[in-house]
Amino acid sequence: MMMQTPQWTSPSSRSLLGIAEIWLRVNAPDLPVMATCVVGPIYLSEISPAPIRGLCTCMFTGAVYLGIMIAYFANWGAQIHMADTFNRWVGAGHNPHHGRLAYTFSSQVVPTSLHLMFAGIIMILTLFQVESPRFYIKQGKREQALESLCKLRGLPATHPYVLDEITEMDVAFQGEMEATNGMGWKGMFKEILGIRRNSYRLFLTNLAQNMACWSGGSAITVYTPDLFTLVGITGQEQSLFSTVVFGVVKFVAAIICALFLVDMAGRKRSLIIGIVLQTIAMFYIAIFLNLVPIANNPEFVPNETQNRASTAAIAFIYISGVGWALGWNSGQYLLSSELFPLRIRGVCSSITMAMHFICQYAVNRALPEMLLENGGLGPDGTFYFFGVISILGGVWVWLFVPEAAGRSLETIDKMFDLPWYKIGLFGRKFAEDYDREQEQIYRNEKKDGGIVVSHNETA
Repeated sequence: MMMQTPQWTSPSSRSLLGIAEIWLRVNAPDLPVMATCVVGPIYLSEISPAPIRGLCTCMFTGAVYLGIMIAYFANWGAQIHMADTFNRWVGAGHNPHHGRLAYTFSSQVVPTSLHLMFAGIIMILTLFQVESPRFYIKQGKREQALESLCKLRGLPATHPYVLDEITEMDVAFQGEMEATNGMGWKGMFKEILGIRRNSYRLFLTNLAQNMACWSGGSAITVYTPDLFTLVGITGQEQSLFSTVVFGVVKFVAAIICALFLVDMAGRKRSLIIGIVLQTIAMFYIAIFLNLVPIANNPEFVPNETQNRASTAAIAFIYISGVGWALGWNSGQYLLSSELFPLRIRGVCSSITMAMHFICQYAVNRALPEMLLENGGLGPDGTFYFFGVISILGGVWVWLFVPEAAGRSLETIDKMFDLPWYKIGLFGRKFAEDYDREQEQIYRNEKKDGGIVVSHNETA
């Protein structure tokens, strides 16, 4: 679970810490978080049976929102119990023999303690974790892969399900190795960029990250208290409480998506449902901000009708969070962990997650400037922009993103035999038709083999 630590600064704290120390405190925890975003979804997708792979991978996004929700509660609690006093930022325990390092930052004590607690739990549990059988296959350790798969499935090594699955992994990887003649790192990048189906997959996952971030979902998560103020919530404590509720809503939506949508309805349908909700929410908020000048005039007093519209705008911020959790935030992790062949999965997922953090950084830096009336898009223009990007993203998903629900990681590759412009609409049907043909060939061969055996026995 990733903890999003509230990162507060104040004149008092800045006077006590150097810029380098502040930078280290703020950014050092993000390094393992970035690694987790690559390793977590890949590991979950590799160890999960195909029918519930979406559920298992989306539990990762649920854990992300659990961390965000706890961080929101920590922020709200600090506002209630530490208020706006000096002690909210810096503890009073100064020791003259130790200088400035003896100061205790109260705003960081609880969030950092939670950070350390969950990180410690994960570190300890990792010691008992079963390695991915696909990783062992990639290392050429088939016996260990079989042992790992047996533990994960709870079945003996002689069970047909286990034998079929391990054989499918082995055959698929051997096919990849034969296609690249076992080349090293240079060959891997040549395989990524030089083979059309692989470069197209990398294009899909990176464009998905851009569409997701610029649809505004991640920026709303970061700037939630300020955006609630834009639509009419007054008072910092009330704004932070609304943020806490927002975190709970997104967490619940992510769990619902994992349990009931992503495997049952399919990745593509879940993604489009989420994008539609997010689009409706963005356009309502944009229209509200355009018609009711509450964001630009602090002294504006809304009438009864405008108050009701403001309440609806607050509700639509929550709806946008539901749409984000059901749609892009779950879809972006699933796409990067499912679509790539085993040999290049780790590298391509790392590139995709690098794009994820680049886009997040860009939109989070851009949003305050976008909200400005002078030199920016203004509050209403910003939400119109998010709405338009959401529409473009929804159309793109419908036309070009393939449906991988229910297919093993090894058989997903077949969808990319089609021309790029047919993969999104016809890739799943093409792969299913191929599976039926192969099954029929297998049955015919088995039947022919049975006839030969009976003749030999008669003779």
